[in-house]
Amino acid sequence: MIKLVMPMKRRPGMTIEEFREYYESTHRLIGEKYLSGYADKYMRRFTNPTVDRDGELRDPEYDVILEIWYPDRETMDACGQRLSEPEVQAEIRADEEKLFDMRYMRAYTVDECVSDLGL
Repeated sequence: MIKLVMPMKRRPGMTIEEFREYYESTHRLIGEKYLSGYADKYMRRFTNPTVDRDGELRDPEYDVILEIWYPDRETMDACGQRLSEPEVQAEIRADEEKLFDMRYMRAYTVDECVSDLGL
């Protein structure tokens, strides 16, 4: 399995509530449309800020951590080719600009290491 992780920040001027509502009601559907048939899982992990060590509650650096799980590298690459098609890319980018601060867009594949805590 290959997991792609993307931490993303909402665009300036958008509240956390507006961001989450738009993502789940609109942007999520675009993701589902193009990931269907390629990805095994499309998950959004919305961050909830907690008080920092200095006692301050700050705006989160990232508002959502997107996870896309692919069965293998070949499938992820095939999906990447589909997402690179000009008309697909145009639709996704236009919606991303309504939602995200594009300066903070990042993508990573991850290697997971799980500890056995004896539970």
